[in-house]
Amino acid sequence: MPAPHPSTITLVILMPLIAWRMYARVRKLVGRQRLSKIRPWITLAIFPLILVALGFLSREHIDRLSYLLGGLVIGAGLAVYGLKKTLFEPTPQGLFYTPNAHLGIALSLLFFCRIVYRMLEVYVLNPVETHDPLSFAASPLTLIVFGVLASYYIGYAIGLLRWRFAVLRAKAEREALAVDTSADTAPTLQA
Repeated sequence: MPAPHPSTITLVILMPLIAWRMYARVRKLVGRQRLSKIRPWITLAIFPLILVALGFLSREHIDRLSYLLGGLVIGAGLAVYGLKKTLFEPTPQGLFYTPNAHLGIALSLLFFCRIVYRMLEVYVLNPVETHDPLSFAASPLTLIVFGVLASYYIGYAIGLLRWRFAVLRAKAEREALAVDTSADTAPTLQA
């Protein structure tokens, strides 16, 4: 029996990892979640850096930049739609939100399909051809998909932070009003 091709071994190793990450991603995107104080900030730091890197790699090809820009526009629209469909819950236990399940599943499938297609492209359709890692970033399909996902996550993180700040500001105003009201109704001592 001939030894398996290294690309086949890589595929066998990567598939369980990808399946596990997809399960975790879908679960995160469709269920009730506690709003983290740090996760939106991490999203706002990492995705713009990756976008700048992709833009830099594509700078000599206006058509590639237009694919990335098109994805960004679509993702921004999806973020606005997603925030409108999100259930926000300020509770005594913390701030919770439930994203729209249909949109979360659709974005997860988009991401999953792009990964599967790329793996098929590299390991099945052209297994003997050497693949430059930068060629993945040069693909119009990758640029559109990443633009959609990055813009959605950036827009959604901004929306979550705006909601968090609004809730905290309203809470601070209520507490300040309660202190003012209690000071006005306290009996005055006369000497």
